Amino acid sequence: MTDHRPIDAAAWMAARGWQPFAFQQEVWDALAQGASGLLHATTGSGKTYAVWLGALQHLAAAPADPATAPPLAVLWITPMRALAADTLQALRVPLAALAPHWSSGLRTGDTASNERAAQDKRLPTVLVTTPESLSLLLARADARERLSRVRLVVADEWHELLGNKRGVQVQLALARLSGWNPQLQVWGMSATLANLDEALATLVPAPAVGACTPAAPPPRLVQGRIDKPLAVQVLLPERIERFPWAGHLGLALLPQVVAAIGQAATTLVFTNTRSQAERWYQALLEARPDWAGLIALHHGSLDPAVRAWVEDGLKHGQLKAVVCTSSLDLGVDFLPVEQVLQIGSAKGVARLLQRAGRSGHAPGRSSHITLVPTHSLELVEAAAARLALAGGRVEARHSPRAPLDVLVQHLVTVALGGGFEPAALLAEVRRAPAYARLSDAEWQWALQFVRQGGASLAQYPDFHRVVPDEDGVWRVPDARLARRHRSNIGTIVSDASLRVQFVGGATLGTVEESFVARLRAGDVFLFAGRLLELVRIEQMTAYVRRAASGQAAVPRWSGGRMPLSNTLADAMLVQFERAEQGLFDSPEMRCAQPLLALQAAWSALPTPGRLVAETLHTREGWHLFLYPLAGRLVHQGLAGLLAWRAAQHEANTFSIAVNDYGLELLSARPIDWAALLPRLLAAPPDTAALQTEVLASLNATEMARRRFREIARIAGLVFQSHPGEQRSSRQLQASASLYYDVFAQYDPDNLLLTQARTELLAHELDLDRLHRTLDALHTRSLALHALQRPTPLALPLMVERLRERLSTESLGDRLARMVQALEQAADATMGTQLAGTLTTAHWDLARDAPDTRPSARARRGRTPRPPRAG
Repeated sequence: MTDHRPIDAAAWMAARGWQPFAFQQEVWDALAQGASGLLHATTGSGKTYAVWLGALQHLAAAPADPATAPPLAVLWITPMRALAADTLQALRVPLAALAPHWSSGLRTGDTASNERAAQDKRLPTVLVTTPESLSLLLARADARERLSRVRLVVADEWHELLGNKRGVQVQLALARLSGWNPQLQVWGMSATLANLDEALATLVPAPAVGACTPAAPPPRLVQGRIDKPLAVQVLLPERIERFPWAGHLGLALLPQVVAAIGQAATTLVFTNTRSQAERWYQALLEARPDWAGLIALHHGSLDPAVRAWVEDGLKHGQLKAVVCTSSLDLGVDFLPVEQVLQIGSAKGVARLLQRAGRSGHAPGRSSHITLVPTHSLELVEAAAARLALAGGRVEARHSPRAPLDVLVQHLVTVALGGGFEPAALLAEVRRAPAYARLSDAEWQWALQFVRQGGASLAQYPDFHRVVPDEDGVWRVPDARLARRHRSNIGTIVSDASLRVQFVGGATLGTVEESFVARLRAGDVFLFAGRLLELVRIEQMTAYVRRAASGQAAVPRWSGGRMPLSNTLADAMLVQFERAEQGLFDSPEMRCAQPLLALQAAWSALPTPGRLVAETLHTREGWHLFLYPLAGRLVHQGLAGLLAWRAAQHEANTFSIAVNDYGLELLSARPIDWAALLPRLLAAPPDTAALQTEVLASLNATEMARRRFREIARIAGLVFQSHPGEQRSSRQLQASASLYYDVFAQYDPDNLLLTQARTELLAHELDLDRLHRTLDALHTRSLALHALQRPTPLALPLMVERLRERLSTESLGDRLARMVQALEQAADATMGTQLAGTLTTAHWDLARDAPDTRPSARARRGRTPRPPRAG
C-alpha cells in the first residue's frame, strides 16, 4: 500500500540531533507556497538542506507509483564539476528516508559514457548538472518532452555565475524551461553577494505576457546570516622588505607554512594561479619528503581521475594538505578541513570569504584562514581585508547586458531542440533579465546571422545553420552542423590545450598550447607535481617521461592575474591614512611600518583624500608614478589615457607599466607634470566621451581583435573542436582574425564587432570604474614629489616594465643590485630622518654595475629532485 504521509524535514533533522534554523524554515514555507527566491546565507550554515529538504517536502510527498522513479523534477545547476559530484552526494543523504522512490544522477563533462547512455533513455528525478550540460539537454530534439515537467531549478553558488556569460546562458535556459512549465520555481543560493535585490531579479525569469496560469507569488529574498566565527591570521615575515615587487612567490615563508600545516589535521592551501600551485606543491614536498602521499595537488588542468582521487581523500580525511586553485573555491563540503592558507592576496573580500568557508564547513564550526603574503604590500592588503570584513563590505556583481554571441548560440541550440518560431522565441528571450531590453534590430540581426552568417558570409553554406521550414519553424537542416554545434556548446573560452601523457602510460592532465610551443624535446618542466621531460608532441598530445634533474619551467595558464577589487582598494587607502596618523593597530600594519614610514619620508602615502604622484629622472628617461589604487584594469586604461592626452600637448614617446596600486609613464622627453597633470586628470562629461578618448589612446583595434576571438568561438564562427578533432590555438586565432578582417572591411556594422569593442571597454579596461576613478581623483588633493630614487611604491612598477624585456634570472640579478643600493639609502634616511646621499647618478651606477655575486644556479646549489610517487 502506498504511503501518502507528508514528508517532515524537521523530524528528519531532529533524528540526527539537528534543529532547523529560522531561515531554513522560511525557505521551506516559500517553496510550499510555490514561490521562487534567493537564499543568501553564511557559508557552511546549511543552505543546501534549506532548499533541498523544502523541495522534498513540496514535491515528493505522494508518489504515484513507488515502484518507478518519477520523471525529472529537479535540476540542480552548479558552476563547477567538482562541486557537482560533491553536491550529488549531499542530496542523496536524505533521499533514502524522505523520498526513496526518487532517483538521482549527475551529468557534466566528466560523466561516463555508460551513464550518459542510461540517462538518454530516462533522466533521473533529480539531476545535478552544469550550465553547459543543461544547454546540451536543450539541444536534443526531444528536449521539451524530457524537460517540460521540471518543477524546480536550483542555481547553486549564484554569485559565481551572475556576473558572466555562463550566468546569461542559465538565464536563457530558465526562460525556456519556465515557458514550458509556468509553475516552475527557481531558487539561487550564495554566501558572498552584495547587490542581493539585483541578484534575485537577474535569477528569476519575468512572467510571460498574457499567461493563463495563476500568478506565482513574488520572488522571496531569504537572509540566513548566522554569526559564525571567522579567524583571519597572517604569517608575518621575520624581516620586512622595504622594496617589494610582485612575482616572487612568498617561498621565504615556507618554513612557517610547513609548521602551520603540521599543526592541523587537514589544510587547504589556496593559490591564485595554477603555476603558483605547482611551485608550492613541489616546495612542500622538498621541505617535507615524509609527506609524500599525504599532500596533493588540485587544479583544473589535472586529469579528472586525479582530481576525483584528491577530492575523495579530502572527504575521508586521508590527506594532510592539498595545494589548490579556485578549482576548490566553491561550496565543496570537506568536513575534515580545519584551516585554509591563502598564498598571496585574494584580491577581493568575497573570494577571501569563500575560501575561508572551506574550513569548518558545518553549522556551529568556526572557519580559519591564514594569509601568506608574497610581498610586503600584501601585508597592507591583509589589514585592509580585515577592515572590509569588519564592515561587512563585499563586492557586487552585475549581469552582462544582452551579449549577442550567447544569443546566437542559444538560437542554434533551440533550433536543434525542436525548432522555434521567431515571434514566440523573442518573447521568451526577453523574459531572461539580460535580454529584457533587446531591441528589434538586434533580434533581426541575430536571426539573419544564424540563417546566413550576416551580409558578408551569405555565400557560404556552413553559415546557413538555421533555416525556416515550410511551416515557418526554424530548424538546423544539416546533421554535420548539428554535431559541430553540440560539440562546442558553452561560453568558457580558453587557449587550446594539449594532453600531457607519459610515453606508453597514464594521462596527467592538460597544459595550454602556448606554453608547450616554447619547449623543445629534452626540456624539463614541472606539472602535476612531477618533474617531467618533454619527449615529443603528436596530435595535440605532449608525451613525457620523468626527469631526473634539470632547471624546470612552470606552465603558465591564461587568466591568472586577478585585479584588486574596489572594495579592497578603498580599504587599503583607509589603512594608508591610518598609518599616516600613526595608527598601527594590527600586527600586519606594525610589520609593514618600516615600508610605510620610508614611503612617507621619501614621498607620501596615498589616502582617500590625496593622490600621490612622483617624478624621477634616470638614464632610461623621465618617469611619472601615480597611485590611484584602482586595480590594474583601470590603471591600464588610465595610463593610456594620460599618455595620449599628454601627447596632444607635445609629441612624446611613452612606455607604460601598471599594477594594482598604480601606474608608471616613462617618457623620452621631460614633461612639466606639475603644470600638466591636473588638466590631464580631468574627468570627461560622460562615459561616451571617455570611451572616445580611451579608444583613441590605445591600440584598440588589436585589443578588440583579441576579444573577438572569444566572441567568434561562442557565436559559432570558429570551433574549439569538431567531433573527433581538436584545433590548435594558432588555427583558432587565425580563423577569428580572418573573420574580424572580413567583417571590418565588408560588414562594418556587424554587431559582433560592436560587442568586441564593448566588452573590451567593460571587461579589459573597466570603463565604468575608470570614469568613477577620474571623478574621485578630481576630489583628491594632488601631492607631486620629485624623487632622487624609486620609492617602495615605485619600484614594483619599474619591475613590471623590466619584466617584459628581461629573463627571470637577469631580472633577479639586476633587482638585487637595485635593492641593495636602495636599502643603503633607506638606512641613511631612516637613521637620520634626513635625505639620503644616493644621487640619481649613483642610482644609475648601482643599477648598471656588474654583478660579482655567484650565479643564481650556483646559489641554489642543487637542482630539485622529483617528488616521490603519490
